Amino acid sequence: MDQKIKTVAHIGYTAKGVVYALTGILALMAAFNLGGQKAGKLQIIEFLENQAFGKIILGLLGIGLACYAFWRCIQSLQDPEGIGNDTKGIIKRISFFISGAVYMALGIYAIVEIFKEQSSGGSGMPIDGPTGKYILLIIGIGLGIKSIYQFIKAIKGDFLKKFNLSAMSNSKKVSWIKKIGYAGLISRGIVVGIIAYSFIKAGMNLSSSTAVKGTKEAFSFLEQSTSGPWLFALVSIGLLCYGIYMFAMAKYRSFDD
Repeated sequence: MDQKIKTVAHIGYTAKGVVYALTGILALMAAFNLGGQKAGKLQIIEFLENQAFGKIILGLLGIGLACYAFWRCIQSLQDPEGIGNDTKGIIKRISFFISGAVYMALGIYAIVEIFKEQSSGGSGMPIDGPTGKYILLIIGIGLGIKSIYQFIKAIKGDFLKKFNLSAMSNSKKVSWIKKIGYAGLISRGIVVGIIAYSFIKAGMNLSSSTAVKGTKEAFSFLEQSTSGPWLFALVSIGLLCYGIYMFAMAKYRSFDD
């Protein structure tokens, strides 16, 4: 595989790691009233924009997310690692393309925010009508499948295949990658599952006032559960682990040339 494509992938994994690590850190602080916030991807961009040198940070993040999107599209269209054209391979490559489209939109959003006045933020995605109902249900089912896939990856340990573990002499480092991978995937599966539930519920009970939201509301759902802030905090730590797992991917991922 071309070294430039590998470099793009490494940059992309790093940018994705930043988004998830910040999501976990801010949510963990919010769980214990330490000044954080329950944030999704868009809120993370708004948070970074308000920091010192925020515009520069947003520019770098936008480029990084665009790199991740480009890598996903390369995986989908060119299949450099030989995923294949059987049913399983096609489904996987389509999911890569969708993931690439989502992160490209997020990267563009980050760059556009550099040139915009600070906004007050939105209140969700209002959708109504019969068409909206089916859109919500399709998105919800798709996210539900993604949630289940995260758990399957964790249980089967498939994510470890992306690392050249045999080449790592430090056994503690291998153990560390396994642990943060498991924690990150399970936590991501929980959050995505809750978001899927909200989309399906909205589709089944559609009204003109329906507003579909994402990670922020999933955190609120966890916080309001019987376990209170502790479950919220555990999932927040898990998402932080997923961010660190992305950093490990950026550094140690092996590529099938």
